[in-house]
Amino acid sequence: MTSIEAVHTYLPPNRVSAGDCLAAYGFSPAQIRMHERFYGFREVRLDPQGSLADLLVGGGAGLAALRGREHLVRYVLHARTMPVVAPYPVNPVREAARRLGLAHATTFTVSQHACASGLLAVDLAGTLLADDPDPAALALVLTGEKAFTASAQVISGTGVMGEGCSALLVNAHGQRDRVLSYAAGTYGRFSAGPWMSEQDAAAFRDDYPVMVAEVVRAAVDEAGLDLDRIVAILPHNVNRVSWLRVLRLLNIRSAERLVLDNLPRTGHCFAADSFAAYELARAQGRLTPGDPYLMTSVGLGATVSAMVLVH
Repeated sequence: MTSIEAVHTYLPPNRVSAGDCLAAYGFSPAQIRMHERFYGFREVRLDPQGSLADLLVGGGAGLAALRGREHLVRYVLHARTMPVVAPYPVNPVREAARRLGLAHATTFTVSQHACASGLLAVDLAGTLLADDPDPAALALVLTGEKAFTASAQVISGTGVMGEGCSALLVNAHGQRDRVLSYAAGTYGRFSAGPWMSEQDAAAFRDDYPVMVAEVVRAAVDEAGLDLDRIVAILPHNVNRVSWLRVLRLLNIRSAERLVLDNLPRTGHCFAADSFAAYELARAQGRLTPGDPYLMTSVGLGATVSAMVLVH
């Protein structure tokens, strides 16, 4: 059964206020107040001098469980939000693999699910490893990107993007943080993503909580559980208002199960949010052995994904 053996999240040390990011792209003071007070964004982490490869290496190098086991890594996957992150022939994930001592591994990118690519990469890594004759074989999943353009820095009405990398070691036969189910749905009407018409953008805002609730229920049903059994929801860091709407649709009256504490400190770090929330939930004692929990993410385009795991 696919399991996540270890997670490490690296955040650049440079802190930038969300207000400064928004002001740099022409947002008005009223719009900035909306993002800060209503949506919950306070600051993000950025490294203007660092490359994407540097960011990915920061995540992988912090994985203590990887040291001395590099020879067991068969695959290195970068779960990517944006279709283009570097000019040809630069290959950030291959460079990162080489610098981490993993040049022998098969290295590739998982995309087309935007910010939901992280959960897809975990599912794909487990599927690939299930065919490996060595039960100790591993895959390294890297998430996170550079916020290097206007559309990569701010999604109006949704979130302020920050830089960070969550690195995961995946095993197909592990006993810790085992994947019970994975569900995803793509809603093609919204395929234009950030370039949607005003009409489609309004429809997306209306339909967003319905789509998320639908996929969450599918994942929980596939796991053979009731929502009441889920002890924690580890979300992507879009604005907290949209999450309250999702919780209402799921008939979850208390927001205490939602681990959204990173949102004001890191912003939305592309596909890394759920895994960073996992580290935080463990540190806060919100996950104990045997607890089922849920990761979920939404990628513009629009793909919604959810994964149920047991700690």
